[in-house]
Amino acid sequence: MVRERKLVEEVSGWLRLYDDGSVDRTWTGPPQVKFMADPVPAHQDFIDGVATRDVTIDENSGLRVRIYLPEPNSEDLNRLPVILHFHGGGFCISQADWYMYYNIYTRLAKSVRAICVSVYLRLAPEHRLPAACDDGFSALLWLRSLAQGRSSEPWLNDYADFNRVFLIGDSSGGNLVHEVAARAGNVDLSPLRLAGGIPVHPGFVRSERSKSEMEQPESPFLTLDMVDKFLGLALPVGCTKDHPITCPMGTAAPQLDSLNLPPLLLCVAEMDLIKDTEMEYYEATKKANKDVELLISPGMGHSFYLNKIALDMDPLTAEQTTALIEGIQEFINKH
Repeated sequence: MVRERKLVEEVSGWLRLYDDGSVDRTWTGPPQVKFMADPVPAHQDFIDGVATRDVTIDENSGLRVRIYLPEPNSEDLNRLPVILHFHGGGFCISQADWYMYYNIYTRLAKSVRAICVSVYLRLAPEHRLPAACDDGFSALLWLRSLAQGRSSEPWLNDYADFNRVFLIGDSSGGNLVHEVAARAGNVDLSPLRLAGGIPVHPGFVRSERSKSEMEQPESPFLTLDMVDKFLGLALPVGCTKDHPITCPMGTAAPQLDSLNLPPLLLCVAEMDLIKDTEMEYYEATKKANKDVELLISPGMGHSFYLNKIALDMDPLTAEQTTALIEGIQEFINKH
């Protein structure tokens, strides 16, 4: 007789965890938004000015990346900077090939004239933290091996400027920007140079609720249920949100002034649930004399630029997404 499995945890329509350890990530929310979480197949032909391919970068672990290459043009006098991307999803959901990322990172690759390399991160609870951090750092070391000529990937070998490598991450991917940059500060990456880090609406929180968590409106991409449950499933067993990965400005984390961090562009949405703790990170990095800039998107909520429906229907969301991309472009251009 087959025992029926029992539901242990459910997170806002995104994830269900059962007592046998199995995880179901089938979207059960409004069907009209499901397309944003659908995978987009890689295409090596240029479509709307960008080609994509999936590459396995570690045969032993199976770690993969998706590469976005903007179509070469006669105005490209120099090689293109590389943007190493870490997707969001509270460390528990989403993939590098989801439509929401494809839609924005094809646009970013074209606008900035950069090669985007997005990592297929391992997900919790099957792979709790620091697994995703390890994957992000492994991807950076793979780029170093390409720069050194020890590995080969035609698109990157032919077009990439390894002297201008940037980290970018959405939401929980923003946490990885900090963590991977901090690790990178302890190793010799040459001839690769880590030129900057761009945490976009990073998932920096504390155990104690912030004022913005209690007062700001929830959004489709971030609810308190998601904050609490995803991090409960993702952090090492027995740890709280004060863990260094989720609270790098806290007392449990390494002192920020002891870290060798690249220049940072912290992107914050004015109406984000976790705005207050993101701003704590900003103030702490400034106090530690780090090179950090702040880009605030007025009137916007968490990860607004990934919401294709809002991008199409709401002129303000479209306008602020353009401003965000232009701000990222300006930061990359000067580093």
